[in-house]
Amino acid sequence: MKRLMIIVMGAGVLLSGAAISWFYLQSSARHGPQQAVQVMIPRGASSMQIAQLLKQNNVIASKLAFRLQLRLDGNGSHLRSGLYRFEQVATMAQVIARLARGDVMRFRVTVPEGLRTDEVLRLLAKKTGTDEKAWQVALKKQFPVDAEGRLLPETYQYTQPVRIKQMLKSMVQAQQKVLAELSAHPAVQNKLRIMASIIEKETSIAKERTLVAAVIRNRLQKGMALQMDPTVIYGIWRTKGQFSGNLHKKDLSTDTPWSTYTRKGLPPTPICNPGKASLRAAAAPADVPFLYFVADGSGGHQFAATLADHQANVARWVEMDRRRQHK
Repeated sequence: MKRLMIIVMGAGVLLSGAAISWFYLQSSARHGPQQAVQVMIPRGASSMQIAQLLKQNNVIASKLAFRLQLRLDGNGSHLRSGLYRFEQVATMAQVIARLARGDVMRFRVTVPEGLRTDEVLRLLAKKTGTDEKAWQVALKKQFPVDAEGRLLPETYQYTQPVRIKQMLKSMVQAQQKVLAELSAHPAVQNKLRIMASIIEKETSIAKERTLVAAVIRNRLQKGMALQMDPTVIYGIWRTKGQFSGNLHKKDLSTDTPWSTYTRKGLPPTPICNPGKASLRAAAAPADVPFLYFVADGSGGHQFAATLADHQANVARWVEMDRRRQHK
């Protein structure tokens, strides 16, 4: 009996030693997939589910060793969800460390200046592979009345799965940070937002932004209608849901809340999402007396302080356009 106990104990020691050796080999061995793989760890996934996903994708060699390593490290409840890319061999500890610090794949999306908010949401949905309706609902919750012009055009990072609410919040905060540098008053910030949206639509040339801003400021100070074509276009789109793409003379007399031909002052809302440069230009217009501008035929504009000079600039533009069409 005594001898049997000794044999059993010896076998236990041997088995225990073998188990320890096996675990040591599993945890210290470098393992990985034959080629790069992407693994999505769902939010709230258990250690067993994570181990199963990693094993299925050949990221780890043993589910059991993975779970034992988690217990030893105390990281079982600290693994982060998201989309991971595994392309190199690694030890079990290195894999767990990546999951613990949330070293997920990061993507970029660039939002150009001058898009309407609906266009921004459509672009974000397309680029991130998500539902456009989800973006609309999320933004509506932040701005129940009107969200036009609240998003800052910029390049943003995001992870999978896409956190739509958080992305929109960061875009709103990014614009608010710029505005806060320009004014502490919400009413002034809103005015700058609207002015900047017009500037954004009128010119894409950096040196012209403060000049367009000066025209807006000067005309407002003199009580003149702004007569900015992009506000007419936006008003037609906003009231009819579409715009043909061609602005006609009759459109200039079509009244909408946004038309600066039929109504004096600024529109009630921005007409697009302006970038940083246009926001800053709106806050610091050039010190010039300009009241008018017209296309110069080369992508820029000719500015004028008097109606006579403006009419001469318009005549030059008409002649240039006539010659171009003739050629």
